[in-house]
Amino acid sequence: MQQNRLTKEEYRKQKDLDAARKAGTAPAEIDDEGNEINPHTPQFMLKAPWYVDNGKVSLKHQKAPEKRKANNFGLNEWYARGKRAGPAATKYRKGACDNCGAITHKTRDCVDRPRKKGAKWTGENIQADEIIQEADFNWDEKRDRWNGYDPKEHDKVVEEYNKVEEERRKVKASELDKQGPTTTSEAKKIAGLSDDEDDDDEDKYADAADMPGQHVNQKTRTTIRNLRIREDTAKYLLNLDTDSAFYDPKTRSMRDNPLASQTTDDADAEFAGDNFVRYTGDAPQMAKVQMFAWQASDRGNDVHLQANPTQVAILHKEYESKKDKVRDTTQKSILEKYGGEEYLEAPPKELLLAQSENYVEYSRTGRLVKGQERAKARSKYEEDVFSNNHTSVWGSYWSEGKWGYKCCRSYVKNSYCTGSAGIEAQKASQLLK
Repeated sequence: MQQNRLTKEEYRKQKDLDAARKAGTAPAEIDDEGNEINPHTPQFMLKAPWYVDNGKVSLKHQKAPEKRKANNFGLNEWYARGKRAGPAATKYRKGACDNCGAITHKTRDCVDRPRKKGAKWTGENIQADEIIQEADFNWDEKRDRWNGYDPKEHDKVVEEYNKVEEERRKVKASELDKQGPTTTSEAKKIAGLSDDEDDDDEDKYADAADMPGQHVNQKTRTTIRNLRIREDTAKYLLNLDTDSAFYDPKTRSMRDNPLASQTTDDADAEFAGDNFVRYTGDAPQMAKVQMFAWQASDRGNDVHLQANPTQVAILHKEYESKKDKVRDTTQKSILEKYGGEEYLEAPPKELLLAQSENYVEYSRTGRLVKGQERAKARSKYEEDVFSNNHTSVWGSYWSEGKWGYKCCRSYVKNSYCTGSAGIEAQKASQLLK
């Protein structure tokens, strides 16, 4: 019920009355329960919603609704379902069921077998009245799955299980008795002692066993998880230099080699970075096969690396062989049409220009920081080849405008090395001059 709209005069009087109540010159407003209402309470709290508004000023709508009082039963008691009260009546009573004669229900609600002639006409076999209790449950009690459950009913299940177990042991003992006990273990089986003892031993060993990566304390029943091996050194502790490989704590990854300056071969290092595992072994080949499977699937081919890896491997092998053949035939056809095969046999760019497009970064000390170090350019002549017992090459000695060997100071090329004797002879010849 919504309040009517006030006129200007009524609205002005209402405002003056509210001001007087706040000042204390007018008595406070009384609600329907006889309680005084604080005049400083805001209007949005005093005004009730339309669906609970009864036209009276009250704060009852601000309070939580009172819970409905129901017939609550105790833990050890419950309403009687399907039980009948006392002895049955001896003759039919007016208003009772026409079929069974019970007065607690009508004929249309009777669950007994329909009789050819009901108790109303025969007056025989009148059933006792049912016990009817008013059970008014709330929302939680209606949905309680254990509502009305009697724990004593479980004793019947335990008793039935014990009987079955006892019969099983008797049958097992009779079978072993027919065969005749030959060992102590078989004799224990006849007595029914081995099953429990074996189960106890299995439980004992199962409790003592630990899962990989965790330890269970049997006294406190707590699990202690070991996230890594104690002897295993963390990645970020291998090299404490701030300029070394970057460690990402969120993904726990270190892609570069933290010991690049200490080890020459990544394969011999204790940890060479995550990229070393990614780009070594069969990992690159596996990535190529996976990429081939994805591309083939996009083109409409029914291939899947995990579902049928053998098929994908065979198809990838055929694809690579056909790809090489197509590349060779295309190259040959282009060379036959346009020529220029002699330019393909040119020496590498490192020898021609002594430079490349590979990015290499060095530190202040000259140590390689990023990229691959440039290979040293070699001469087309044979180097460090000593002939005729010489220990130095031709041109390693120069004197008076002549080239020679440093080891014997001989100016004759391809001569036999005379060693220190040749040096003494050269010095003596200079003294004579």
